[in-house]
Amino acid sequence: MSNLLAGKFIVIEGIEGAGKSTAIKYVIKWLEQKRIDQKNIIFTREPGGTVLAEKIRDIIKMEIKGELLQDKSELLLMYAARVQLIENIIKPSLAAGATVIGDRHNYSSFAYQGGGRQIDLALIKDIQRVSIGDFKPDFTLYLDISPEQGLTRAKARGKLDRIERQEIAFFDRSRAVFKNLVENDENAVSIEAERKPKIVELAIYQQLDQWLARLENAI
Repeated sequence: MSNLLAGKFIVIEGIEGAGKSTAIKYVIKWLEQKRIDQKNIIFTREPGGTVLAEKIRDIIKMEIKGELLQDKSELLLMYAARVQLIENIIKPSLAAGATVIGDRHNYSSFAYQGGGRQIDLALIKDIQRVSIGDFKPDFTLYLDISPEQGLTRAKARGKLDRIERQEIAFFDRSRAVFKNLVENDENAVSIEAERKPKIVELAIYQQLDQWLARLENAI
């Protein structure tokens, strides 16, 4: 069982307030139930995850009086941080047989910078190609929630950052891109994240079980 999950990259995606942090706890619990040793479970977040990538994260979230971070600059910074994380943490961990759980990955750039910022998706694909190539998760769990509900949850956590303070329309566009990406990816599933926590938890376990069954059938 553990051999099938060794070297696998599982990503949690969703807009603000979708419940990614809680979902990651569920995924870790599921992995432990499958007898994956905790020391072989690696957690990453984007942007961030390495010393340099975390500094890039700080720049992305930073607000400088009199200077606006341009949308394309934001996009390029996201990919710069992603390259650092993939090459320094994710790939070596996967090669060593660890199971990596990612809080966000490439879909977030298409959703936020493509959908939200309305940057041409073809441009983002070009940047993806030259920066990370065809590297992608083995399985993606997308937590679907309305922007209104998600932002209500996010506000309850405390002060919103620069991106979290975008207008509802920004997150509507981001959500639409997320949903389209998932619909066209056989290794991605959508979870209705507005439901009660226990129902969401069970839905995540069910989807992970089905994914594992496909891995077993592929042997």
